[in-house]
Amino acid sequence: MGGDTAFLEHPISEDTLQLLFEASNSSNMEKSLEILIQNAKSDSGRLELASKRILPAVLNIVHSLTHASHHHHHQHNHILCLSFKLLRNLCAGEAANQDSFLELDGVAVVCSVLRSEAACSGPDHGLVRWGLQVLANVSLAGKQHQCAIWKELYLDGFVSLARLHTKETCDPLCMVIYTCCDGNPEWFKRLSSEDGWFVMAEIVRTASSASFGEDWLKLLLSRICLEESQLPVLFSKLQFADVPKVEVAESKDDHFSFEQAFLLRILSEILNERHKDVTVSKDVALFVFGIFKNSIGVLEHATRGKSGLPSGFVGVDVLGYSLTILRDICAQDGVRGNTEDSNDVVDALLSYGLIELLLYLLEALEPPAIIRKGLKQCENQDGASCSFKPCPYKGFRRDIVALIGNCVYRRKHAQDEIRHRNGILLLLQQCVTDEDNPFLREWGIWSVRNMLEGNDENQKVVAELEIQGSADVPEITSLGLRVEVDQRTRRAKLVNIP
Repeated sequence: MGGDTAFLEHPISEDTLQLLFEASNSSNMEKSLEILIQNAKSDSGRLELASKRILPAVLNIVHSLTHASHHHHHQHNHILCLSFKLLRNLCAGEAANQDSFLELDGVAVVCSVLRSEAACSGPDHGLVRWGLQVLANVSLAGKQHQCAIWKELYLDGFVSLARLHTKETCDPLCMVIYTCCDGNPEWFKRLSSEDGWFVMAEIVRTASSASFGEDWLKLLLSRICLEESQLPVLFSKLQFADVPKVEVAESKDDHFSFEQAFLLRILSEILNERHKDVTVSKDVALFVFGIFKNSIGVLEHATRGKSGLPSGFVGVDVLGYSLTILRDICAQDGVRGNTEDSNDVVDALLSYGLIELLLYLLEALEPPAIIRKGLKQCENQDGASCSFKPCPYKGFRRDIVALIGNCVYRRKHAQDEIRHRNGILLLLQQCVTDEDNPFLREWGIWSVRNMLEGNDENQKVVAELEIQGSADVPEITSLGLRVEVDQRTRRAKLVNIP
């Protein structure tokens, strides 16, 4: 037997070693594993190694190592890591290896190592990552394989692995969970049960502190929070959980935890990236609106933001991300052809006073810089009027205007509400360049056009404002627009200047 296995209390059989040495044309176990890892990267290599029954031999090695003395911990873990890498490659789309892994109880063997690492004080995160990658590749083989993994790890196994708080383990763990649940949709509901929330809450906490690099987390959160409409429950589970009392006392002013702000940030990214694919229910939309309303108190003590989102302040980030989520929810009918479902969601938001709140916030904000400079009234040293509130992050005003524009898109009752609440002049004032709000002018023009489209009453108000030459209205011609009055019908409309 090779000297590199002398540290084992339960030594690897001669037959197993001989099989590895012949397949790799090497006489050293470590070198053999490294060679076979490379060979197993190709389809043909995996198929050839399957015919030589290399996978059972590697499982034999892992089983021996799990019963080995830990007096040589470094060498022990190094061989385990190589074995997991080889198993991962062998099970990458090769059905014969995936089936062999299941038949030989490979799921239990690998999960035993993972549980042991998760429970120790100094886990090898690389070893856990490669073990999870093995399970991820096996899970792609079908329901039988997924059931074996779920049975081994749900619930405590998933929770303990999520608590490792590393990016390296978070990504493959999310892949394993998502792939298993995607093949067995009822398990998504298990993750939404009272026990299952421990898994998702720990995953979000890990991702918020250690980050993540792949899309599996977004797929999980999109499915559970948006498609399954379980955002309210997960959001509540992240309320100052496991935070020292001193930190809670310091954070209570914002009412929100860092993890809650992170969750909204990810959901905002999901909607922005996949707005054509993700449908948001009325319940989720109204819940986000509730978060938005509860977060506007941050404006009472906010200073002018020096950056966009994330701002570095929990309360501001919750305010901003709930706003951008609402913006993208209300944009969905525009990209999907004004579907009935999306109309129901937007109309529900409108019925709960969305436009009224948005106009109130716009009016409460200090005017855009270009207008602010002309007001010359009640200014403090920072250049902000003492009666107005500053934008807490760069783009806050723009996001409000964009949401209004999406709300009034081909909705006459929403267009009319802008007029009834004397918001037309206020919206026209947003059609300017503003250093604190990139692309405000473009969103302002978009919103004004949506407000005027097919609405004679609103067009008439704009025409009268231009004729009056109100000092508070930015020159419409500076926007590349002008109001034309039809000589026959006497109706006004906004058109591009040639």
